[in-house]
Amino acid sequence: MKDITEKIKTFARNHFAGAKYSHDWEHTLRVYKLCMHIGRTENADLEVLAIAAYLHDIGRADQDRAKGSLCHAEKGAEIARELLKDYPISQNKMENIIHCIQSHRYRNSHHPDTLEAKVLFDADKLDAIGAVGIARAYLFAGEVGALLHNPDAEPEKVKPYSRDDTGYREYRVKLSSIKDRMLTSEGRHMAFERHEFMEAFFERFLKEHEGLL
Repeated sequence: MKDITEKIKTFARNHFAGAKYSHDWEHTLRVYKLCMHIGRTENADLEVLAIAAYLHDIGRADQDRAKGSLCHAEKGAEIARELLKDYPISQNKMENIIHCIQSHRYRNSHHPDTLEAKVLFDADKLDAIGAVGIARAYLFAGEVGALLHNPDAEPEKVKPYSRDDTGYREYRVKLSSIKDRMLTSEGRHMAFERHEFMEAFFERFLKEHEGLL
């Protein structure tokens, strides 16, 4: 299984050529490491997790080209299904891997049902919060040409991929509630610490932006 995983890893890495830095191969590697940590703690199938982690964002480029109108989790699951047919992986493992990819997104109709899907979901969300999450939020804002901050914009009314789709807007609309959506015990523990750091950062950010600190 190790040889299969390495071949799939190579396929996935090549798939990220030219990817935007907010969702690049480095993000995938961080999610893989988080999956291995949480998976060991939760006694999940690490073989399923390794492949699912490497493939979970292979549909991201399609979503970026569609400016968010296409779901990268759905597209990634389609690509993975075609890819995995060429490898001697049991039907149960293959379906679990595809389910992990399909259900890892923060906003879609597929809920993570297997333990491995829950681990991948948590790992992907953990990489969106804390110090790394803040850095990625501003990296994404730069990619779409957003401002550093617009105190007059109402975060909930801002259009995604617009000049007001700032790092702070990402925090208010998405990142601030992630800790409450974690699905594993270890994921919840890690999310609590990352959330506290993120909360303190944005509290100070707003004060500095207003010249109060």
